[in-house]
Amino acid sequence: MKFRIFLCCLLILPGLSCSDTPPKTNLTQSKIKDKDSAKNKPPGSFSDTIIIHPLSAVFYTPDSLQLEKIKAISDTMIFESTIHDCFYQMRNSRMLLKQYYPRIKIIDVKNARYLLFVKTDGQNECIDLNTKNDPCGIFIFDGHKKARLVDMTNIESELGLYFSG
Repeated sequence: MKFRIFLCCLLILPGLSCSDTPPKTNLTQSKIKDKDSAKNKPPGSFSDTIIIHPLSAVFYTPDSLQLEKIKAISDTMIFESTIHDCFYQMRNSRMLLKQYYPRIKIIDVKNARYLLFVKTDGQNECIDLNTKNDPCGIFIFDGHKKARLVDMTNIESELGLYFSG
């Protein structure tokens, strides 16, 4: 944990110390505003439903067409950073799940829009991935509680809190 904090400080400090960056032109600022104004991610290309049974972790990512649409409406640097973050946070999450929660089934969803969580009491919960603005994420599900969208940067705590109670 201390190593992660140290690593983050090493990555952030050089960016903060550079104070004489050239001012952005009005043209550049307007382009960034136009791309930042798109708050919602574009809808996916598929309308399939994936049925999820208890003790699952569902990793969702955009399909290839949706990824192209996100790239078109995003600033290049922000898009690349987001995809980079998704890759490494999801990889870290998979490693934690496999190491500490091996009984939880990992499900990858790329070409589907809906997630149908089947609870042990017979109730179902349906989640439309088009309503989630993050291009990637993880839902955890134990069959008793509602499925939870996990904050991947805090996955260790989220897993412990959700599956312990």
